Formats: sequence, structure tokens, C-alpha cells
Amino acid sequence: MADVISVAKKCFQDEAEAILNLIPKLDDNFTKAIDLIINSTGKLIVTGVGKSGHIGAKIASTLASTGTPSFFVNPLDAFHGDLGMFTAGDVVLAISNSGQTDELLRFIPLLTDRNIPIISMSGNPASLLAKYSTCHLNVAVSKEACPLNLAPTSSTTATLAMGDAIACALMTVRKFKASDFAQFHPGGSLGRRLLSRVKDYMRTSDLPIVTRESKISDVLMQISLAKMGIAVVVEDEQILGAVTDGDIRRAMQRNQEQFFALTVEDIMSRTPKTILETAKLSQAETIMRKHNIHSLVVVNSDGKLVGVIDTFSCI
Repeated sequence: MADVISVAKKCFQDEAEAILNLIPKLDDNFTKAIDLIINSTGKLIVTGVGKSGHIGAKIASTLASTGTPSFFVNPLDAFHGDLGMFTAGDVVLAISNSGQTDELLRFIPLLTDRNIPIISMSGNPASLLAKYSTCHLNVAVSKEACPLNLAPTSSTTATLAMGDAIACALMTVRKFKASDFAQFHPGGSLGRRLLSRVKDYMRTSDLPIVTRESKISDVLMQISLAKMGIAVVVEDEQILGAVTDGDIRRAMQRNQEQFFALTVEDIMSRTPKTILETAKLSQAETIMRKHNIHSLVVVNSDGKLVGVIDTFSCI
């Protein structure tokens, strides 16, 4: 059997080299492409055929999720009614490894007639596509990672990497932030943390509540039942403190012989970390990470206990 591990390693190496070799190819055309997109009053429309089309669809998706209105159109579809999607103010990113793809070349005059700028991406700077484009991004590779040097492998990887470079550059110019990313991904874990409120994920029922006079055995029972690693000390609706499983372990080490004679008042923290129920989930996560704790006491605007949130709720 062939040494498949060696084949895989060589594939990785060839494709990594293809990406690194793009660095010296970056020139004013890249800057011009970014300027065209930034100053556009419309959309960025990505187009390509075959494997270039698949890569183009991924690039369009990345751009759309990072603040650039973008979508993919197959040039064949444009000939059959989708040309109406192209409007003044749009910019087109046309992808073809050879730069000579007939379906794409026949599409170019329709764009130039509408004065739509074309950013081309190909492995052939002397191609017709490059010649008739507003600017051209060179993604040429010396060889494919394919053992036969036939299947698009290194070339598609290089093209995808150039698309990522465009997306990263646009994000930097636009000062795109994590909170902006969350707006485009409300259903993802990042979007949930940045957009959701503590009140949406805190526990509000069967809260682990004790008093100052509660025995250690009672606190242990409350913490074990709640499975949140904390019990809140409350009297007359006022939060007086909190006891964590860490507090209990430290008390046990200091008072081994009299441990079960202790009360909550002997070991509680009188300044527990709290957070407003209206705070964002990401704020709760930040506080817990900063103080190396696993739970927060949640309060309302009056400072009254309304819940408890732990690290598992922020995942």
C-alpha cells in the first residue's frame, strides 16, 4: 500500500507553498480592488464557472458574513434572466483559473456596457479576463497538489486564500468588530453570547438560597442539589453574601475538627460578584473569566436577587 501519510504531507506542503507564493504577487491591484469595493454604493457580485464557481460561492459567503453585501451568480444563469440582479454601483469579482473561460468572457461585455467595475482573479495575468478587467489579482500557482498535476487543488486553495485576504482587508478598513460579526450570525454561539441577555439564560427556579445561620451541611446540600457551585445568602430579600464550593473546601482545610459546627456567616463572601439581569451574556462570561469564578449572582435594577448564571450557560 502507498505511503498515504507522506502523500497527505506533500499535499499540505504544496498547498501551503501556493498560498505563501501569493505574497510577492500582491501589488497595487489589490489596493485598487479594496478601494472599488469600499467605495461601491451597491453589492459585490461574485461569479465563476465550475470549480471557480464553487470557490466563488464560498468567498461570497465569507464576504457577506463580514460586512460586505455580496452574493454569487453563475454567469450561465445571468444569461437567462439573472442579469437584472446587476445594478449601477455594483462591483463584480470574476474568478477563472485560466482567465479564458468562455462562459465568463461572454459575460464581460454585458458588465462593461453597464459601467460595472470588474475585479478579476486568475492564474494568468495575460489572459483576456485580466485584460478587460478594472484590476486583476494574480493567483497563479507553479503546480497543483494533485499527484497528476491535473485536478484543481493548489490553485483553488490559493484562490480561496486570496478571497479571505480581501475579506480580512475589508474588515480592517471598515473597523469590523466582534459585535458586528454577531449581528450577521445571530444564531451562532458568538451571536448568542454577544446579543443575548443574562436574563435569557440565568436560572430563576430552585435557587440555592441559605441564611447566615445555616449549617455547613445545609449549604452542602443546597449546592449539591443546584449543581451550580454556589449558594446565595439572602435575608429579608437582601443579598448578604455567597458561599461557593471553593469557600467550603478552604474552610474544611482550616477547620478540620470543627468544620460541621461552622455556619454560613463564618465562611461566606460578603462581596459576591453580581451582574444585572439586563447585561449581555458576553459580559457575564468576561466577569467570570477575569475573576476565575464559575457563577454569578444575578440582580435586578433594585439589587434584588432574580437568578444565578454559571459558565455552562455562556457556552
